[in-house]
Formats: sequence, structure tokens, C-alpha cells
Amino acid sequence: MSASTRLTRPALRAQLLAARERFAASAEVSAATEAIARELRQVIDRLEPECLGLYWAMRSEFNAASLWIDDKGDTTFPLALPFARREARQMHYRLWDGQAPRLKDECGIATSDGAEVVPDVVLVPCVGFTASGYRLGYGGGYFDRWLAAHPHVTAVGVAWSVGLVADADFTPEPHDQPLACVVTERGVA
Repeated sequence: MSASTRLTRPALRAQLLAARERFAASAEVSAATEAIARELRQVIDRLEPECLGLYWAMRSEFNAASLWIDDKGDTTFPLALPFARREARQMHYRLWDGQAPRLKDECGIATSDGAEVVPDVVLVPCVGFTASGYRLGYGGGYFDRWLAAHPHVTAVGVAWSVGLVADADFTPEPHDQPLACVVTERGVA
């Protein structure tokens, strides 16, 4: 795709979401789910977080939180889920006990009612991503703002490989925060 035919972010987002929905409905998703879970656990084991920030999956995202639900105390580090506020367009993390969330944030996403915390490693869902570590989200900027305010945090993107966007087709904007890596069912980028 040339620069003159490059899609706008909303058009690219729509295209990527449609591709992700098709992928999630395909026969390939079962094996891909096992593969991404394996890859993600290896990355987290290497990072040895003091506190791991997860996300509650929606819209055909990989359900990373499911890897730690009801872990029966096997996790050696605390877990946290984001809590988003609509009015100020801000987000923070709250400690999570690994049980099914009983609360929704102001955006309607399942979250925790635990104490506010700043994880040292966070998993970030991606609608799209580049090999150089930039992500395209849903457009609200919640994760980008949170990451900009916490530059010491290791941010790991989580995506299906159908979300890969060529670096030439995606120009990062000043608010975009690069990720340390992106984990897909095909490995770590």
C-alpha cells in the first residue's frame, strides 16, 4: 500500500477488527489459542513481574486473563485489571483476586474492585500492531495515556497475527507508545 493510498486509522481499525472477527470464527482459532497461551506464559515467566496488569477480553481479543483465573494460588505475583473512566478519559489498575469480576468500569468492561496499584508489567490488547512495536487500539487512548504516565512499565502487546500491519502502512502519532514486544500465536515480535 503506498502512502497516498494508506488507510485512515478508523478505516484501518475497521479492516483489522473484521479480519480478527473472521479469524476468531475460524477453525484455526483453537490451535492459535493454545499457541498464544504458551508464548504468553513464557514471556511472563521471563519478565518475572512483581505485579501483572491484565485486561478483560472483549470483541474477539485473546483472553489473557483466563490464564490466571482461579489459579489456586499458583501465581507468585499479584494481578490487576484496568479501570477506565469516561469523563476524564483516564485509566488506572486495581488489584484483582483472579475470580470472575463483579464490577464494570465506566466503559462497561469487567474490572476489579481492589485497591489501586501500578503494575510493573502490563498486557495490552491490540487491534493491530507493527513489527516495530506500535499498536492500534480502539481509539480511546486509554492505554497510551496510561503508558505515557508510567514509562518504567514493561508493556507487552497481545494480538492475533492477523493484526500485523506493515510499518510502512502505519505512521505512529506523537501520543503512540511503543510496546516492549507483541505476543501472537506465531511467537514474539
